[in-house]
Amino acid sequence: MNSKLCLTVGAALLLATSAAQAQVKPPAKPTEPGGRWGQTKEKATEIGTQPVRDVGLSKREIPPILEKAYNDTYSVKGLRTCVALANEIKALNAVLGPDYQVGNEYSENRAGKLAEAGGKAVVNSIIPFRGLVRELTGAAPNDRHMNAVVDAGLARRGFLRGVHLKQGCKTKF
Repeated sequence: MNSKLCLTVGAALLLATSAAQAQVKPPAKPTEPGGRWGQTKEKATEIGTQPVRDVGLSKREIPPILEKAYNDTYSVKGLRTCVALANEIKALNAVLGPDYQVGNEYSENRAGKLAEAGGKAVVNSIIPFRGLVRELTGAAPNDRHMNAVVDAGLARRGFLRGVHLKQGCKTKF
C-alpha cells in the first residue's frame, strides 16, 4: 500500500474517531420546533456521522419493535383486542413515522435536497475505497439488516392495519 493512501486512510480514521467522541444531539423532542428545520438538522447529523458508521465505530440502534417485526412479521399473538392492535400500530408509527395517507400532497424542499446531495458527496469522499471499508468494518451488513427490519416493520404495520379493519375496530392510531 503506498504511503499517500495510508495517510489518507489514517486521516479518515482519525476524523471518524474524533467525530465518534463528539456528542451527537439526540433527535428533536416534541417540545422543540420540528417541521423542515427539525428534519434538516436530523439529516445533517445523519450525514455528518456517516464516516463514523462507515469505519465501524458507531452503529444505529434498532428499536425492539422492529426486531420483533423482523422475527415474526405476521403474528397476531397477544393482539386479540382492538386496543392491543391500535397500540402495536402506534408503536410502529413512533419508530417508522406516519403511515401513508390518501390525499396528502407531496412537497419537496429543493434547496434542502441539493444541500443534502452536496453534503453526502463531501462526506463520502472522506474515506477512500468507502464500499470496501464498509464491508470490512461490518457497516454495510449492518445497514442491510437495518433496511430489512424497517421493511418488516412497514409490512407488519400494513398487516396489522388490515387486521384492525377486518375486525371492525374503531380505535384510533
